[in-house]
Amino acid sequence: MSDQPSLFDEPENDSSPSTDADASALTDEVQQLHQALNQANYQYYVLDDPQLPDAEYDRLFHRLKDIETQYPDFLTPDSPTQRVGAQALSHFEQVTHDVPMLSLDNAFDAQDMRDFNRRIRDRVKQSGDVRYACEPKLDGIAVSLLYENGLLVRAATRGDGAVGENITQNIRTVPSIPLKLLGKDYPGILEVRGEVYMPKKGFNAFNEKALARDEKLFVNPRNAAAGSLRQLDPKITAARPLEFCCYSLGRAEGGSLPSTHSEILNQFSKWGFKINPEMSVVQGIDGCLEYYNQLAEKRNDLAYEIDGIVFKVDDINLQQQLGFVSRAPRWAIAHKFPAQEEMTLLKDVEFQVGRTGAITPVARLEPVFVGGVTVSNATLHNMDEIARLGVKVGDTVVIRRAGDVIPQIVNVVEAKRPANAKDIVFPSTCPVCDSHIERIEGEAVSRCSGGLVCAAQRKEAIKHFASRKAMDIDGLGDKLVEQLVDEHLIESFLDLYSLSLDSLLKLERMGEKSAKNLLAAIEASKQTTLAKFLYALGIREVGVATAQNLVSHFLDLKVLVKADLDALLEVDDVGPIVAKHLLSFFAEPHNQKIIDGLLNIGITWPVIEKKDTSELPLAGQTFVVTGTLASMGRDQAKDYLQRLGAKVAGSVSAKTHGLVAGEKAGSKLKKAQDLDVPVLDEGAFLQMLAEHGIQHAS
Repeated sequence: MSDQPSLFDEPENDSSPSTDADASALTDEVQQLHQALNQANYQYYVLDDPQLPDAEYDRLFHRLKDIETQYPDFLTPDSPTQRVGAQALSHFEQVTHDVPMLSLDNAFDAQDMRDFNRRIRDRVKQSGDVRYACEPKLDGIAVSLLYENGLLVRAATRGDGAVGENITQNIRTVPSIPLKLLGKDYPGILEVRGEVYMPKKGFNAFNEKALARDEKLFVNPRNAAAGSLRQLDPKITAARPLEFCCYSLGRAEGGSLPSTHSEILNQFSKWGFKINPEMSVVQGIDGCLEYYNQLAEKRNDLAYEIDGIVFKVDDINLQQQLGFVSRAPRWAIAHKFPAQEEMTLLKDVEFQVGRTGAITPVARLEPVFVGGVTVSNATLHNMDEIARLGVKVGDTVVIRRAGDVIPQIVNVVEAKRPANAKDIVFPSTCPVCDSHIERIEGEAVSRCSGGLVCAAQRKEAIKHFASRKAMDIDGLGDKLVEQLVDEHLIESFLDLYSLSLDSLLKLERMGEKSAKNLLAAIEASKQTTLAKFLYALGIREVGVATAQNLVSHFLDLKVLVKADLDALLEVDDVGPIVAKHLLSFFAEPHNQKIIDGLLNIGITWPVIEKKDTSELPLAGQTFVVTGTLASMGRDQAKDYLQRLGAKVAGSVSAKTHGLVAGEKAGSKLKKAQDLDVPVLDEGAFLQMLAEHGIQHAS
């Protein structure tokens, strides 16, 4: 039998290096890998200042993992590879806090804060201003982290302040929490306290993914953080975008710490913890109130939710003199922002029509003070959201308002539902113009199909109709359109062709010359092309290229209007959704009347003859244009391609012959690369045009 090893043999797993020298070298390498990876994590997750390229981080990480796999003796609990991997728990063990995690008293206005400051000065008999450490009050979950000799050994929730739950396995998955402290000068036993939270960006991304998977959504970032930390399987927690920010010392044994709260937090930062960049130290109560007002103004621009400001006496000796009362320290207080969530009654639901025809259900509420203002209306978004919430008229609901965000209903208090609560029924016709409401399969939004006559959509429809790529009515700008509609001179773009000099001269800032020029431009617009006319109608998702493809295929408007679904789907760049938009638009009697009216007043275009494009250079090929081109607009690029016989599509598929990709090309470029579709940058595209006789002057 041959001694040659088989490709299918399992390699031997020797748990220790072959020589002392090898062991020493590996020990040094593992220590260096730990140090490099921990430093990289600190810079990335704590300082938000990454220094190590992702590829290099991955290389170091995999090298460490390879060593630990081959030599398990090198695998330690503080290894950067051990963020995730523990088995799921059956339950959480209870933890008794050595030092209780107390709550804070609250202040709700400036007078409460002044009273707090007065009590402190009276108790410590201080005549001058007290120094206060100021920190945003993160809206997350308070946790305690216990380190022994620099290693994380236990993490616990606050619980009732005296007893919490052991969540060590889950906390180890949060990348901004060090498994091993940086430096050497930390106490032998150190308990750090702080907040685990989910940033707004991560929260929104998580809910978007959950919505796409038809899964339950989180109500707010705080609930998201709480739910993530209470997962029995740490792998689930690891998949959640959580962060940690420390805000206080629990206890320390051995070593020494600074004499002020703010300096202690700065020391924590040196040991690898994230502290809030908005943290500050101020003098006296006026400094506190000024800080509160500054943070209140920038609150909605922060990357995380806060519900107030925590003010603490900065001097540790003063803190010890002040002591505690009941379950709260005398030396700290939370100055709360106005509540962003409140309960109220849903009295009725009305349906509004947006400028693009979107039908939005709007909840009419019993007025409630929330987020600093009195709220009486809230958006319900669409029927999917109504179904998800399970909300009915007559329900008690929780309203959320964050800054300038439109108030919305976040959940229903079903225990308070009355017996006479009524289902919310979506209308079948537009509440403004009575046109049919369409909802394309796969879309959440329902829309009015009467775009040409619906008063809610009137201004935008006319602006689009007059635009350069459509009917190109020179001088008919947005402000003038709004003025004509507001003065009831036009109700649809058909009325543009009935305007008179006398009616225009009645408008403010409209001179006779301008009025005559506008009338001449309106008259000139009657001579157009079928593609421009079709685009001007404003049919959803029918852009310039799609309009041209429809015209090239059908040649005649009457044939297009009578086309069924199968006939429309034969057109390049027309899929099921665009086809249904076309069918819905042409089936609406209001739209038919407008189109007939436009033709009757003399809008015309040259008769289109079927062209033989088989001899053109790009005949039979399909191209897609994406990104920003420096020398031309995308519409001009599409026109060049069509002049060369190519078909222009809106999406990349395996049948695409080429993608023209300008700057900031996104998902279409990636898909083309994945499908091995040839990609032309702007230079290659211009060269291809020149080779086929088109010289573009940039």
